[in-house]
Amino acid sequence: MSDRDAVISRLESQGVLLPIRWAFLSATDRVASDYSEAAGHDTTWIGVSRFTLFRDRLDRVFSCGRYAVQEGGDGRASLDLLHAELTPRDIESFPVLEAGTVRRSNLNGSPGWATDESRFLLASAPLRGFDELPWLSKSPTKQLIASQPDPDPDQASLFEDITDDERGGITELLAAEALALDTLVVAHAQDIERGERRLVIGRPRLNEGGGSAWHWMHNLLETPPSGGGRLQIREPQTASPSPVPDAPVRLRKQMAQIRPTERAEGQ
Repeated sequence: MSDRDAVISRLESQGVLLPIRWAFLSATDRVASDYSEAAGHDTTWIGVSRFTLFRDRLDRVFSCGRYAVQEGGDGRASLDLLHAELTPRDIESFPVLEAGTVRRSNLNGSPGWATDESRFLLASAPLRGFDELPWLSKSPTKQLIASQPDPDPDQASLFEDITDDERGGITELLAAEALALDTLVVAHAQDIERGERRLVIGRPRLNEGGGSAWHWMHNLLETPPSGGGRLQIREPQTASPSPVPDAPVRLRKQMAQIRPTERAEGQ
């Protein structure tokens, strides 16, 4: 089985891909709804807003940051926080994922989310430039991720397309910040005027010498991932007369704050 097939199969079986898709669609729908050229919005506003809302929706659906879960608490108030500023369609389609399946795992200030086996970070891209995305123009963190070797043994050498100076710089990065987790990139794009958007997850390839920007990538919009249910509102339960104690229920907490992250790393 190829690296791509193994990674996608694992993430889909864990129910991770559908929440990423939901978070992106929710964020881009909101950006398109709020956009106003007359108000002074431009492409920078679109990009920053999409990244901010995408990050927020990922935290919601993965129960991270201010949307983390805890034992006890007011479940109804927690759902009010979870649903805040979402559309009825967002709420209806909200995927269910067990808390703890995905956790926050930032890298050098760049927002990241991880399972036990893999982590992914966000990267903006031009709508029609995914294949040639120049990683050396991105942040050092993105260059570090793109410098990871491809697990498929039949692929060419990691450093085949970079100069001696660039090779030395990447080697220093790898030595200074060893990647404890296999790290992927979720690349995203949106064109409001044309009503187009694109979302992929993949293994980036350092491509200073040209060629593809990816060892492989997987389109998350072309075929909706399987798995995941719908968000259900649980009404408070009355005390049971049974002598058997109820199992503890993990509910979403109402008050916790997200620590600000470095905006530029996610774009």
